[in-house]
Amino acid sequence: MVWDPQQYLKFSGHRLRPAVDLLMRIPDLAPRAIADLGAGAGNVTKLIRERWPDARVTGVEGSAEMVAAGRKAAPDVEWSHEDLGHWSPAGQYDLIYSNAALHWLPDHAALFPSLMEKVARGGILAVQMPRNFTAPSHVLIGETALDGPWRSKVEHLVTPPPVEGPAFYHDLLAPMSANIDIWETEYLQVLEGENPVKEWTKGTWLTRYLDVLQGEEKIAFEAAYGMRVAKAYPKNAAGQTLFPFRRLFMVAQRKG
Repeated sequence: MVWDPQQYLKFSGHRLRPAVDLLMRIPDLAPRAIADLGAGAGNVTKLIRERWPDARVTGVEGSAEMVAAGRKAAPDVEWSHEDLGHWSPAGQYDLIYSNAALHWLPDHAALFPSLMEKVARGGILAVQMPRNFTAPSHVLIGETALDGPWRSKVEHLVTPPPVEGPAFYHDLLAPMSANIDIWETEYLQVLEGENPVKEWTKGTWLTRYLDVLQGEEKIAFEAAYGMRVAKAYPKNAAGQTLFPFRRLFMVAQRKG
């Protein structure tokens, strides 16, 4: 995927809130080494650096465009441009933090225990992932993909939801954890502008599909999805669009 930092940050306030909520649930500790996986444009990495100014903070990000934006937002952070799926650090971290990134990676049954092994004993794994994939915002992307002349090019992208339920992650992490806290929050996001849910998904999940298409076909696909999603999320009397969005959180402390 080619990430567009400006498109992603159109809704930076709404996107930042769960990241801060996760950050505030991490207990007080004095980490020496912190990794921010899927650090994006660096707006959250900067907050991590501010909370633990004495720690060595590394932002790990697979998008060159996002790394460039991150280096501007948080120049005092070490930046590593690498695929999260192949992240293999030389040592362990006292805190591994990841906001809205790990849902892009497959095989969570293997991924999450592997990440926990990269946490130092007594350290913390803190993760937030969207779990809105059965909502109209995301289901309609798949429906659009399967209902048009572009089907053969994009149908392979129509896959089951990438994030499991809370109990799945509890069962994975509990054997390695001294303490584990897992919860879900559904944010009622009040959006402004023309067809804002389309603009929201265009910064993330929809990008997977648009990257595959070119020219008029790409424009037509976005327009077809836009019509569907605008009907699913109509404006209210005040001209606002209410967009409920569910997210899954976990904070697990590795056994000492």
